[in-house]
Amino acid sequence: MTANDDGNRLGAYLRARRGLVTPEQAGIPAGGTRRVPGLRREELAMLAGISADYYLRLERGRDNHPSPQVLDALARVLHLDEVERDYLHSLATPRPRRRRPPAAEQVPARLRHLLAAVGVPAFVEGRAFDVLGANELATAFSPRLRPGENRLRSLLLDPEEQAFHQDWTAAVSGFVAALRDSVGTDVDNPRFVELVGELSLTSGRFRELWARHDVRALEGGTTTVNHPVLGRLHLHRDKLPVDGLLLVLYYADAGSESAEKLSLLASLVEPGPSSG
Repeated sequence: MTANDDGNRLGAYLRARRGLVTPEQAGIPAGGTRRVPGLRREELAMLAGISADYYLRLERGRDNHPSPQVLDALARVLHLDEVERDYLHSLATPRPRRRRPPAAEQVPARLRHLLAAVGVPAFVEGRAFDVLGANELATAFSPRLRPGENRLRSLLLDPEEQAFHQDWTAAVSGFVAALRDSVGTDVDNPRFVELVGELSLTSGRFRELWARHDVRALEGGTTTVNHPVLGRLHLHRDKLPVDGLLLVLYYADAGSESAEKLSLLASLVEPGPSSG
């Protein structure tokens, strides 16, 4: 793994998160000149109830297995949410040795049948946001949803994909944080290594966001997109886990203008088997 990652992943995460918490957020009176953004090491240690020397050992990788109580105390001071706290704990848990290369991600036949049967844009993505399968409505909705595309790469590097998202800034930050969550401790996975390396070389925005060490579960919700033919659509996006993959569906509220536009899109698409 590249782009500000090293063998001391616990220390790298603590440094990054410490730099994002202001003294005011931590209840420390402002004043004086501060040479570093965020909290000083000794301030974080004091607020977490541990010695400054012990915290220094954690950041420098001299102690990679702090107790759950220490991790919870650090998470509290760093204002970590549940997903981020779990990620912090995972960094202090020894990783099992990989005995065999990871199996290639494949869409099971029953999921391909489901893609062809649903009447809304739907596709299947892998852990690194590779599109593995899609129905024709999905590729009509966005050509970047063809199998073989990578959603994060498109979001960062494709101007058409950037214009497609009403709030590109929020979308890209959410995807990068979700990639960090998906990687977890599986840092030797060749697909993750390849993708992070590629985006580190080609996207300054990726390097900035990856260095923050944000962690977020990319879940369903609502989104607004700017379709080049249909115009603006307000849609729901559901993500359903299936056999280690995610089935993603876009749909609109019944009777809404966006639902009418999706119906128009469906009328323009000839029925056929799902791609991938």
